[in-house]
Amino acid sequence: IHSMESPNESTGPEIELEAFQRQVAERFRDLAPSDSDDLLSIPWIRKLLDTFLCCQEDFRVIVFKNKSQLNKPPMDKYITDYFERSLKALDVCNAIRDGIERIRQWQKQLEIVLCALDSQRTIGEGQFRRAKKALIDLAIGMLDEKESSSSVAHRNRSFVRNNAHRELRSLSHFRSLSWSVSRTWSAARQIQAIASNLVAPKTNEIISTNRLNVAVFTMSHVLLFVMWALVAAIPCQDRGLQIHLSVTKQFVWADPILSLHERILEESKKRDRRNSCGLLKEIHGIEKCARHMNELTDSVHFPLTMQKEAEVKERVQELALVHQAIKDG
Repeated sequence: IHSMESPNESTGPEIELEAFQRQVAERFRDLAPSDSDDLLSIPWIRKLLDTFLCCQEDFRVIVFKNKSQLNKPPMDKYITDYFERSLKALDVCNAIRDGIERIRQWQKQLEIVLCALDSQRTIGEGQFRRAKKALIDLAIGMLDEKESSSSVAHRNRSFVRNNAHRELRSLSHFRSLSWSVSRTWSAARQIQAIASNLVAPKTNEIISTNRLNVAVFTMSHVLLFVMWALVAAIPCQDRGLQIHLSVTKQFVWADPILSLHERILEESKKRDRRNSCGLLKEIHGIEKCARHMNELTDSVHFPLTMQKEAEVKERVQELALVHQAIKDG
């Protein structure tokens, strides 16, 4: 389970179930980045999803081999609860897909800025106006997304749309077409629902199921953590991150998962990340570079001095790096 010592020799299925838990532990240890900057980056999220898929495949094999036990109590309830959690996780995935679409829209605004301020040609007032408009659209989109992370914003959103500028209305129109979850849906509540009643198996049930329920409990925690981490990283409605992982360290996989959970919470508490619409490293890069570019465009006067032109090119290069990171992801 927890890799408990047993006075009796382990059977083949028990060895397989213990191996599953050790594999989960090893995979999540591998997710702990040596450099804190790698945490919550696009490559890290890809690795997280690969880890989840590997765990899920191992779990699927275990379930398939033990189909005859799934209709017997208490396994019938364990497996039913797991499937219900999986259905709730699909709603989270739909919301995350919408969040990824928003990031792609922000990427398009970055492309407009990069094309307008292309360092290969002379930068004129027309190019600056075009870049400035794209930066304003980007800022409005990201601000609207920050507001949508709280339930209060949902109630006020119709008022915001009716009184906003044309840019905000067009951006909101795009979002309304792409959203896959209802306006009242909450990522925080959905994560809480996945975590609900997720408690460690009782000893007598572990014995009666030959530890099969421990595999379900393990996979349920993997599912919960992965969905929570995605909500932390990607923009979606009502992104509350306060979730208690009720698992003791007697499970071999508990320590690496709890450690990652704590590191992500610490990241969310940093001053420059506290009000972010997503903890994804690349989103932070967009916010930072866009802010610098906005400040720069506000201070520009034509004709450009050589010093100011060099500063513009430097900022454009920073923006290009962020854009490339998102494109590669």
